[in-house]
Amino acid sequence: MNDFDNLEAEHHPQKIRLRLAAPRNHGYLGDAVFGAIDGCVTTFAVVASAMGANLSVPIVIILGFANLIADGFSMAVSNFLGTKSERERVDQAREAEQQHIARFPEGEREEIRQIFARKGFNGEILEKIVQVISTDQQLWVNTMLSEELGLQVTGRKPLRAALATFMAFVVVGLIPLISFLLPGMSMATRFGLSIGFTAVAFAGVGLVKAYVLDRPLLRSGIETLLTGGAAATLAYVVGVLLRNIVGVF
Repeated sequence: MNDFDNLEAEHHPQKIRLRLAAPRNHGYLGDAVFGAIDGCVTTFAVVASAMGANLSVPIVIILGFANLIADGFSMAVSNFLGTKSERERVDQAREAEQQHIARFPEGEREEIRQIFARKGFNGEILEKIVQVISTDQQLWVNTMLSEELGLQVTGRKPLRAALATFMAFVVVGLIPLISFLLPGMSMATRFGLSIGFTAVAFAGVGLVKAYVLDRPLLRSGIETLLTGGAAATLAYVVGVLLRNIVGVF
């Protein structure tokens, strides 16, 4: 089957019914990409700073792994708390809407009426929509949350979001350190390999993102490489500047 036939099959009434009835799975790609890029950038910043300060390989490894664990955990906790706050906001709004419906049902029906009137419905069709929605309290509340308040009725799980961030941070953030774990190389060679590995990591993150989202692979890879490369370059420049400033004292 070609793409058109596959797309046509997905629009069969039974397929549509099954798709809409299935529980929604919230992806954590954004959490992973954010963690991966930040992990790679911050670890490379440690490497670049260490090179600028002429530190030894063991110190680079110690600082790098300390950054992986501490900064990765910090990012994961921040993401956990942020996602948890989003869910708490939805829960709070849901409770408030339930109280409004119980105390001011006619006013809440009028809100539904005006929401769908702005979408172009009117007359008997509009009144039928109001009737159908207001006879199901869960549907009523969910409609108010999404249409009036612009909130997502369901969202990401805080713990999964945090784990996605932490794992991606550690796994990809380890890449700039690989050359420092290998024996028998000069510092210049290790740093050159670290730059190359970091560039490959950025491009790889972009390719994975493009594959999952069905976007052009080359474009996404280059975009992520340039974005991450700019951040890594900035980290290196800061390391050199700090070396020169410290050298004055």
